[in-house]
Amino acid sequence: MRPQILFPLFADTDVLAGVGPKVAQNLEKLGARHVLDLLFMMPVSLTDRRSRPGIANAIDGQIASFEVEIEDHNPPPRRGLPYRVRAFDDTGYLTLTWFHGRPDYLMRQLPPGQRRIVSGKVERFSGEIQMLHPDYIVPLDQAADIPPIEPVYPMTQGLAAKTLRKAIAGALERTPTLDEWIDPGLLAERNWPDWRAALFALHQPTDLQVLDEESPARCRLAYDELLSRQLALALVRAKRRAKPGLALTGDGRKVQAILDAAPFTPTGAQTRVFAEIEADMAAPERMMRLLQGDVGAGKTFVAALAAARAVEAGGQCALMAPTEILARQHARSLAPLLEAAGLRLGILTGRDKGKERVRILAQLKSGDIDVICGTHALFQDGVEFHNLALAIIDEQHRFGVSDRLRLSRKGARPDLLVMTATPIPRTLALAVYGDMDLSKLDEKPPGRKPVTTRVMPLDRLEDVINRLGQLIQDGGRAYWVCPLVEESDKVDMAAAEDRYHDMKARFGDRIGLIHGRMPAQEKERLSQAFKDGEIQILVATTVVEVGMDVPEASVMVIEQAERFGLAQLHQLRGRVGRSEQLSACLLLYKPPLSETARKRLEILRNTDDGFLIAETDWQLRGMGELLGMRQSGMPRTRFARLERDTELLEIANTQARLIAQTDPDLTGKRGAALRTLLYLFEQDQAVRLLSSG
Repeated sequence: MRPQILFPLFADTDVLAGVGPKVAQNLEKLGARHVLDLLFMMPVSLTDRRSRPGIANAIDGQIASFEVEIEDHNPPPRRGLPYRVRAFDDTGYLTLTWFHGRPDYLMRQLPPGQRRIVSGKVERFSGEIQMLHPDYIVPLDQAADIPPIEPVYPMTQGLAAKTLRKAIAGALERTPTLDEWIDPGLLAERNWPDWRAALFALHQPTDLQVLDEESPARCRLAYDELLSRQLALALVRAKRRAKPGLALTGDGRKVQAILDAAPFTPTGAQTRVFAEIEADMAAPERMMRLLQGDVGAGKTFVAALAAARAVEAGGQCALMAPTEILARQHARSLAPLLEAAGLRLGILTGRDKGKERVRILAQLKSGDIDVICGTHALFQDGVEFHNLALAIIDEQHRFGVSDRLRLSRKGARPDLLVMTATPIPRTLALAVYGDMDLSKLDEKPPGRKPVTTRVMPLDRLEDVINRLGQLIQDGGRAYWVCPLVEESDKVDMAAAEDRYHDMKARFGDRIGLIHGRMPAQEKERLSQAFKDGEIQILVATTVVEVGMDVPEASVMVIEQAERFGLAQLHQLRGRVGRSEQLSACLLLYKPPLSETARKRLEILRNTDDGFLIAETDWQLRGMGELLGMRQSGMPRTRFARLERDTELLEIANTQARLIAQTDPDLTGKRGAALRTLLYLFEQDQAVRLLSSG
């Protein structure tokens, strides 16, 4: 159960003074449902109100505070004009200005002849010094009500900044002093404040450096956040290892049959990674391994070897892909290898209905299918395995964690191998996949020639289209990927359709169009027509990013490449260069390029190392969108910035693993404090795991 000391922080915001139903509703729009959410709302900037320059010395456009005497009021002679109040100090005159000002309210606030302190942004207009809608107006004896340094928070319509600040002040009053969970040596070395003091420093700052990357208060809170996540992952990992899994071993004959049938010699990386997987599968604990493979590094071959080992041990293997086109692509790639080893392959997607579906389900249940490829259909109700020993999930980031669990529940704690063709920076791998062991395929199969990458402005479009005309005559194949107009299937599809019609008018039936809104069967038909050469230029949205394997395709044109992320461009480029023929990727951009877009295209032109590209993409774009859209499992952080706080994450990871080894049940005083930390950052699942043993 959540510790009682935290109850006030998990109360709804309407317990705070000044927060009624309407304000609570607006706070929820900002993500603040509980009191704790207000404490964890990071200011976006700070306003310095300490400047008291005297009116005549005020700098245009800056915030300043003045002690003034009110001279007179000038109500507007007609509607639409501003209400003005004239005030002065020893150095000059100031006009306080309001649009739609209420005369009775302003007369009460600013009685002529009285002195007030006003604070706000100064503007010089038509020879006058004025302040439009002052932020603060207070009598002299209430000067302390104006904060010298004031946090600025994200806002939403209908919520006044003053109301939000008052709610946060109320939240601070409810903040308890908690026992320390950070290692004492680290706390002393970094000179960090305690948790409560760090929150006060953030929301009631006394200096302008509190939001800086190196500020002790921000670093402390960022570390707490990272430690909670890393500890949760480490505890899950430790508990998983303590529970028995399936020890999958075999005589090696089926694995050897696949090695003998392969039309190539496995790379050193493939051999190394399969050895890691083989050792995991043979162990009595359940395997949880993430396999990262650069584009074209041969993940499917490693998956075939792992599947053969599972079947040797008397089990079945399921390979789940996010789309039907990718599931069927895997089945096609695996078929000749599995057949050579005598393994029976099946496929199950949403398209399989009626008698065909009943037949596949019966074969799965009886054990007549050894390896099945499929989509989400694999974990639906009614799908039963004879003995699921290995679950392989491809393009993991396109599935939610619950999807992964639902597939795993189809067997008795099956081993799990997760694959991704998007190389993941180490920082992100720690943050998202810290409960898994990591393997890297960082070599490409021999015989593949590097893809020549060229960057050119869009006004060379005509030259590119003419070159494609020559390619058609020579019997070649090319992809043409249309610009990412916005994250909308509909709008992106429209861009692809326009380009398709332009090119069809020139090249006729040699052009095809494929996009995400097509029925799966139609996508499959077009992919096959492209593979067979009936279609020679495939105009597409980013639906071709994964799952298209057409070795005959030698040209990839990406229109308005500056709109895409680096990792996505690298994935798209990986659709060509899959044979021994020379291949090219043409990145067409629309000038002028931003500095970030220029760097992105330059890096792509200079390297095809997916791991280097992923690290660079991480630095250029930050954590939000590295794996396409904000992916399943990506931690939402309030204080930490993963791309910036790498060192803090590494320390948190080391500390979390040490705690999981030395005190996996979180006992004693520090253990109790660490449980409180997990609850604070809503890592409750890890605590429930501890409770359930």
